[in-house]
Amino acid sequence: MKKLPLSNPNFRYLEQSFSEWLDILGYAPTTVYGLPIHVRELLVYLEQQELKNINQLETYHIKDYYKKLSIRTNNIKGGALSNSHLNKHIQAIRKFCEYLRQVGRIELPEITLKNEKIEERKPEHLTREEIQELFNSTQKEYPRNSRTSEEFITTLKARDRAMLAICYGCGARRTETVSLTIGDINWDRSILHIRKGKRYKERLVPISKQSLKHLQEWIYDYRPIWINNNRKSDTLFISERGTKLSGQTLLMRLKILQELTENTTLINKEIGLHTLRHSIATHLLQAGMPLESISRFLGHSSLESTQLYTHLAKQEEL
Repeated sequence: MKKLPLSNPNFRYLEQSFSEWLDILGYAPTTVYGLPIHVRELLVYLEQQELKNINQLETYHIKDYYKKLSIRTNNIKGGALSNSHLNKHIQAIRKFCEYLRQVGRIELPEITLKNEKIEERKPEHLTREEIQELFNSTQKEYPRNSRTSEEFITTLKARDRAMLAICYGCGARRTETVSLTIGDINWDRSILHIRKGKRYKERLVPISKQSLKHLQEWIYDYRPIWINNNRKSDTLFISERGTKLSGQTLLMRLKILQELTENTTLINKEIGLHTLRHSIATHLLQAGMPLESISRFLGHSSLESTQLYTHLAKQEEL
């Protein structure tokens, strides 16, 4: 299906924008990659029906498409499509229709299809107060054992604050964060150069004075303690062995900070590094930053992907 030709540029744009929208919602990379591929088959079908624009889409188009899909031959294994494969198509169709409604592309009623088994997901974000509680956690007593030195704990706290400064303050994705080097920070201009963004896109992100302070503390006062013999490395986030830090380790550190807050509401939230990105985008929107500027800040390819945060901002204000 990923090799199906899609000639309509508007439909190609929708496919890419839908993928970004799923990414914002926090779906797994396999879902962000897979659902748009299933949607492409629908878009190719719409092209064959001579639709030029998505606002021409009607409910009967989707139902007719699904009827043809349910009797289509499996191109690889032969026979009909399996129930699990059909469920993936249904999930993709339903999510795509939800995306179209949320970004204001088109109004479509809920569509009932057979084999339906879809897990809905709402993006989680934190309030400004909860973000501050995470920062405050870095000043508390950390879990330790008899072999843990005070120097190790102090260095760990500095790295945790730098992590929050990048993932929240700069809205960086997990893969972007672990790929950063010290040279990516322009101290004179207070700019972070994200070179390895999604789809290899680069962007420049402003760094606040407070975030710069946390980064300077980590890089100049504490990172040298862990750099050991690997002094040629300029990776921003390193382990106590001087090696590049993994995204999973950053996530584990965030979870520990979450527990240290002792805030039951915050502790019960399902959060990840992407939650920090959701949160800064929501807070910037509430502060009055134009949607176009937030889109550039996050590195989105389409403005429609960023529009999701208007819903998050309204939820927090209620």
